[in-house]
Amino acid sequence: MKKVLKITLWSILVVVLLLGGLFAGFVYKVKNGFPVFYETEKPTVSFPANQPAVLLFSKTTGFRHSGSIDASKPVFTDLAKKNNWFIYETEEGGIFNAEQLSQFKTVIFNNSTGRVLNDQQQKALEQYVENGGNLIGIHGSGDNSHHWDWYVTNLLGTEFSHHSLKMPFEKADILLDSQADSVLTSNVSKNWNRADEWYVFFENPRKKGFNILYTINGESIDPTANIPLIASNKNFGMGKDHPVAWHKNIGKGKTFYTSMGHDKTAWKDPNFVKLIENVLKVMNDGRR
Repeated sequence: MKKVLKITLWSILVVVLLLGGLFAGFVYKVKNGFPVFYETEKPTVSFPANQPAVLLFSKTTGFRHSGSIDASKPVFTDLAKKNNWFIYETEEGGIFNAEQLSQFKTVIFNNSTGRVLNDQQQKALEQYVENGGNLIGIHGSGDNSHHWDWYVTNLLGTEFSHHSLKMPFEKADILLDSQADSVLTSNVSKNWNRADEWYVFFENPRKKGFNILYTINGESIDPTANIPLIASNKNFGMGKDHPVAWHKNIGKGKTFYTSMGHDKTAWKDPNFVKLIENVLKVMNDGRR
């Protein structure tokens, strides 16, 4: 009987250790991404004349929002046809060189997570924006897996903390900010409702001079994300003023980020798609 009990206890311990290892690996992947491989070969791209070019970059080395990424591509293709833009879609980082980046009006980090560019490629993107290029980040592109100070400072203006584990996909009212740019929000509802994975950040980007377009009432969602022994203090929110879409002029360029876009439903939401289209119009065509 003692032998059976001993075997049972050892079996339980092994299972617990295995599960703990798997969970620790998952947490590490979300935060850091792996494996990391940097593509350095310049692709061959034929840029059409008289069409603003958009780089749609969907590489991930961290958590992959595959549903949203896959659903977004035909939407961007349709927007490009409608507005006479050229879309170049890739997950290869070799395109991030000064010569080819200069051909694009806008770069979109389409739920890109983890360390996706090497130091030289990151610097090329930084200079691209500061010299007049434009950068858009969608949802997962704002998590804390990038480990890139310039990116956090100039695209986000804040640092990701967590999202709710208790209510990871929750409905909320999207509210037009009183100071929102009317061109960027043209033909987008002043208030609409959708479910998303609401990111909680350590600080409001409004404090860093970012221009807020839409918010939610942060007191209306459940921000609880406590994980015993790993993250025991993730039960705070951002308060009532909880931005979900914002932008800023950076050098001669522009950045825009939205924490919306967790899954494929975002790309069926006409308000969300129209917001992205408006931002691209301003960035690609200089419309104000």
